[in-house]
Amino acid sequence: MKFTVSTQEFNYLITKCLSIIPQKPAIPILSNFLIEASKGVLSITSTDLTVGIRCETEVEVIEEGATTLQAKHLSSLTRELTVSNLEIATGTDEMTTISAGSSRFRLNGMSYTAFPALPDLLETTSFTVNQLELKNVLSRTVFTVSKEDSRVVIGGIYAQVANGRITFSSTDGKRLSRSYLLVNIDPSYAGSFVIPVKAVEEVLKNLTEKGDVTVHLMKDKIAFQTTYVTLITKLIAGEYPDTSRFIPMALEHLFHLHCEELVILLRQIALFTDDTSCPTRFVFSQGELVLLAHSKTVGEGKVNMPVNYQGEPFEITFNALFFLDFLRHCKSETVTLGVFDRFSPGVIIDQVVTEYNPAEPDPLFVLMPMRINE
Repeated sequence: MKFTVSTQEFNYLITKCLSIIPQKPAIPILSNFLIEASKGVLSITSTDLTVGIRCETEVEVIEEGATTLQAKHLSSLTRELTVSNLEIATGTDEMTTISAGSSRFRLNGMSYTAFPALPDLLETTSFTVNQLELKNVLSRTVFTVSKEDSRVVIGGIYAQVANGRITFSSTDGKRLSRSYLLVNIDPSYAGSFVIPVKAVEEVLKNLTEKGDVTVHLMKDKIAFQTTYVTLITKLIAGEYPDTSRFIPMALEHLFHLHCEELVILLRQIALFTDDTSCPTRFVFSQGELVLLAHSKTVGEGKVNMPVNYQGEPFEITFNALFFLDFLRHCKSETVTLGVFDRFSPGVIIDQVVTEYNPAEPDPLFVLMPMRINE
């Protein structure tokens, strides 16, 4: 194998693949990049046996071939090189020579034949969507994935495909996020998938604001493919909780709140809580919302903002930081907070809603209320 490549481009590919390399690999070759040069294309692949990524770029291929090189050693070396181009050649003894201007470096490699192969994507059910649209729906759901629950299955994003739509949702038991996309797939196709959070985070890193991404659906895997990057992950086995049980079917109150103003006030009031639960009282009265928080060590905070509400006084308590997380993923100037009573989950909708349909708002966020001593 022999090829020339831009140093900047080579480092770019390596950086994308490096985060997949496992800290404690199950087998030694997982510490390596698979490097392949063929038909004018250089591809670099890494995998931890759950998530795999392959990144490609066009290069001048002098001699086709493949090898594997220790990922951390290779990335540490090429980051220090200041020349604009590299020539990389591998002999039959799996010794790879990297020529950088007048400098020469030789790295021991391992045969590519022992590297785990990524699955073929030709015979899969697939659909293509805009990268930015997919990035938006994934970012609106990944932050509520459970990080502490012993149930492995809720450590991922739940994806459901039905009626020409893919719906993503996640929950940690205290809050829930849901967002969906219309996709160009056979409307009769239906399936559900639990995608590991690590894979979703890697997908988000690689999606851009332009172009499309093809999503490949398999029985135990899912893949995301752009022009130069393919990411494949195994799915989490198990039955995901029925998220519809957490979404209120009816709401008694609908409050329309200015998003930016509420964010500022929640940041202020969160300073007057003792721990990460940040209990904050939302007190609605004629034309006003008052936020109240109390801390034995810090003191008390009280802020208010005008709201278009003319009903009876109403009070509910939420975690201020969780509420802020939802608002950061809202794009509308005004959002809707819907509640049934002070003991039922609150619904945050990224638009002004006057009539509530639990199946339709996108995105939809659900937050459990808190009970605190007066």
